[in-house]
Amino acid sequence: MTDTAPERRALADRLEKSGVLTTPEWRAAVEAVPRELFLHPGVFLPEEGGRWRPVTAVGSEPAEWAQLAYSDRSLTTQLDGHLTADQVSDLVTGSPTSSSTTPVTVVDMIERLEVQDGHHVLEIGTGTGYSSALMCHRLGEDNVTTVEVDPAVSARADAALETAGFETWTVTGDGLLGHPRRAPYDRVIATCAVRRIPYTWIRQTKPGGIVLATVGGSWGYGTGLAKVIVGADGTAEGRITGRSSFMQARSQVAPPVSGDLSARTAYADSERPAEFPPTLLEEWMPAFLAQLAAPGAQFVRAVTREGAQLLYVFDPERESFAEFTAAGDAWTVRQGGPVALWDGIERALAAWQDAGSPDISAVRLRVTDTTHTYWIEDHPLLIWQHHLA
Repeated sequence: MTDTAPERRALADRLEKSGVLTTPEWRAAVEAVPRELFLHPGVFLPEEGGRWRPVTAVGSEPAEWAQLAYSDRSLTTQLDGHLTADQVSDLVTGSPTSSSTTPVTVVDMIERLEVQDGHHVLEIGTGTGYSSALMCHRLGEDNVTTVEVDPAVSARADAALETAGFETWTVTGDGLLGHPRRAPYDRVIATCAVRRIPYTWIRQTKPGGIVLATVGGSWGYGTGLAKVIVGADGTAEGRITGRSSFMQARSQVAPPVSGDLSARTAYADSERPAEFPPTLLEEWMPAFLAQLAAPGAQFVRAVTREGAQLLYVFDPERESFAEFTAAGDAWTVRQGGPVALWDGIERALAAWQDAGSPDISAVRLRVTDTTHTYWIEDHPLLIWQHHLA
């Protein structure tokens, strides 16, 4: 094995220079934990045409493998819920289902946890185990509990953690349920995206504790990093600290809208000019607002046989849709179903623009056992309450 101490120090230097790595304890963890151990048996690198090129540890020169391990990028480690890089030799297609998140994102999140010596942390989404190892180094392995839904991913992470010298509490199960056996926790951190923070995480966190998770819809973007502090009354309140993007929690992955889209949009209840172009939803903050205004909706892009662009918002569960057609710079929207999806989204976008188009970090959040409430202060039209029942 190649000694990667120089690469680890260089990574710590880059993270510190970027302003992400700010405390000496976390710097010591970055310098001590070999990221390459947590990429076995290999990774998939993106190629043209949506294909992936497998790269394995045993099939690479040690220096090349080290360079890849300490690059400033996320590295896909599993496709389609089962495929790893050692199982194929040629280019493959597939959807990423597990990855090693870019170190800048990992370290930024764990710095935001504001941990102290002796804190007990629950991690949702073990993944490769790299972030678990950093926390074990900082807090001690008995103070870290990590939950992974995929048994194969969990087994690989557990093996990597043991190789790195950590015998932590690696649990296979649904992270949305937390891990009540070792509760209460001082901190909860999720390395997957959730539609909303599960109340089980709040219940398992001590008063004054912090829960940190990426929240939003299921679009893969337009999501934000929520940081809430748990109160003595069992509620939690905080804010969206910035943009954040993670793979969706497995149990919350929405099946893609497919099939005959013309059949889904056959019966419209209204048709009118759109006040905002649907292409605005390709931008981060408008997408976040749209998912607050229409939770459960999906933004769908399609192309006709003639190459014309088609845009939709679908909410399959509520059997509602908005279909858009363009004529020059103008757009027409047809809506159907019990919910006028685009009406609600346009109201949110209009109120947001009237407020000066604040950034996602202006959004505050309150979690109770029955509701999730999001708002931007001093703007009464920018408030959304999602009921659990």
